[in-house]
Amino acid sequence: MSVDFFTVWLVPTVVLLTAVVFYLYSVILRHLAKTTVRNKVVLITDSLSTLGNECAKLFHIGGARLILCGNNWEKLESLAERLMTESNPTITFPPKLVELDFSDMESVPEVVSEILECYGCLDVLIFNSSMKVKAPVQSLSLEIDRTVMDVNYFGPITLAKGVLPSLISRRTGHILLVNSIQGKLTVPFRATYAASKHAVQAFFDCLRAEVQQYDITVSTVNHTFIKTTTITDEATAKSMWTTFTQQASLGVNPEEMANELMKTLSSKKKEILLARSISKAAIYARSLFPNLFFTVMAAGVRNVAAEEMPVD
Repeated sequence: MSVDFFTVWLVPTVVLLTAVVFYLYSVILRHLAKTTVRNKVVLITDSLSTLGNECAKLFHIGGARLILCGNNWEKLESLAERLMTESNPTITFPPKLVELDFSDMESVPEVVSEILECYGCLDVLIFNSSMKVKAPVQSLSLEIDRTVMDVNYFGPITLAKGVLPSLISRRTGHILLVNSIQGKLTVPFRATYAASKHAVQAFFDCLRAEVQQYDITVSTVNHTFIKTTTITDEATAKSMWTTFTQQASLGVNPEEMANELMKTLSSKKKEILLARSISKAAIYARSLFPNLFFTVMAAGVRNVAAEEMPVD
């Protein structure tokens, strides 16, 4: 009886102690991660987005010298004012603001100079800009294709090339690309978007190897659907590929995503995949069983076409 009693209490005790240890370990890691950006010059593109707002708030509290970029000056001012109001001014820095619109590529070189003039250097670059488009290939004009490529590819790489000499001369820096899972997985009706995400993924993967000799870290974070305050019926529409890419009910929380970026800056991990198991399985299936994957994707297109046919 004594052995049975001991066994009954031993298992839950070990489980409880293990949970406590892991909890304390995670708390310590979060604390160490926050000190990573203290006094660092951190640039965030599209800081007006849901994720950009969360990153700005988290890094500002962490003591970073923020450079917030966005395409609307009034909203940038409102964001900066909110950050200063909600924080302790004795341990934080007033954010610098730069108006940046990647859809206007002619203005980007001038903006690069303005960014470097803010503090004279950069420590961290977070590329968070993204333009989504969903439509059959034949219905999209080349003008839309070019705009998507400007925002998702040419804009980020132009900014990266513009600040790279400064990073190389200082032999330090961390470039972090927030990219969609569609940088690794193509989905029907998102050809232009997926193409832009594949292109920018390839660019920063190549850049990672080229700048490692200068002690510059390049990280990429591929995520699925990011939760927002409101989810439309269209976003939750069911299809074979929606499960892979959106998973609205299981999407990544913006706060969770921002904390993951903070941890990535601390750990200097090269690549992170923030996706549920079925999305990861789809990526492996694409590599190991391409014909099966293509068949499933085509079947999904046929199902959508059948559902949209008018009923006589």
